[in-house]
Amino acid sequence: MAGFSKDLGIDLGTVYTRIAEGNRIIVEEPTVVAIDVADQKIVEVGRQARDMEGRVPDSIEVARPLNNGVIADYEITESLLRILIQRVSGRIFKPNVMISVPYGVTSVESRAVHEAVLQAGARDAYLIQQPLAAALGVDLPINSPSGSMVICLGGGATQAAVLAMYGIVSAETMRSGGKSLDEYIVTYVRRKYGVIISPITAELLKIKIGAAVPQDTEQGMEVQGQDQVSGLPRPVTLTTGEIVEALQEPLRQLTETCRRVLEKTPPELVSDIIDRGMALTGGGALLRGIDKLLTKTLGIPAYLVDNPLTCVAEGTARGLAMYPALRRNLPPV
Repeated sequence: MAGFSKDLGIDLGTVYTRIAEGNRIIVEEPTVVAIDVADQKIVEVGRQARDMEGRVPDSIEVARPLNNGVIADYEITESLLRILIQRVSGRIFKPNVMISVPYGVTSVESRAVHEAVLQAGARDAYLIQQPLAAALGVDLPINSPSGSMVICLGGGATQAAVLAMYGIVSAETMRSGGKSLDEYIVTYVRRKYGVIISPITAELLKIKIGAAVPQDTEQGMEVQGQDQVSGLPRPVTLTTGEIVEALQEPLRQLTETCRRVLEKTPPELVSDIIDRGMALTGGGALLRGIDKLLTKTLGIPAYLVDNPLTCVAEGTARGLAMYPALRRNLPPV
């Protein structure tokens, strides 16, 4: 490794992109880009671009270049990565990068990520599956032949995996995540009240009063929407119980995904998981009561890790230092 080059770990997420160096998160930006339509030039990236969403004229397009955890627009992704990498390592010294991809991505999707990082200015680029990176980021004992389970509740994809000996023994990826929960809330409000709210408003409802299971204390929140018939603004007040009701179907899909992974896992490893519990990571893990829901439906203790938002990025940075041990279990490119 070159003396002046940095070693960076990147969590390239549908909603957020985080870059870690060592044990520090040095970049944390929404995976959003604002583009001048006429010139096809980038106007803003990250938070500034996200703040423009739904608030700009047709001359500016606000794009999210990742969809369901994988690259949907290669050129925009490459430009976003170039800007963020140059922000932390400059234009002269090229960093060595390990970047996360969802478990089970196709070889074409893997190559797209690998090429985008190299074109964005990396010296060397390595891929790592998000559940493996998350396990490294929360210090699960995956260096032994005993089983550990991690559930990654991301914005665009949901992944459940059982790990041992630095590798994934059984896993599944559901190509939907936190953004899908927002869409279910939008649909629920439209059907029940005849009011259209934005996904941004739905996300705010999910964060402020949302839960996976009924709560002892019922909270309410008033939001502004557009009447489906008249098209005029109309306020509507929603409660925690209604958000719980709206999220039943996607949460059922989540528990079924976890159940299928456990069914494919050798009994010896399931025994270890029952003793250790299931680690919940990602932004979706912050939904109130989701640990109780999974514990109740699967019969295995689920717990929220200390660093659910940053563990994948931190794990990619650690993975780069542990590359010789991980090499045989990483995705080929």
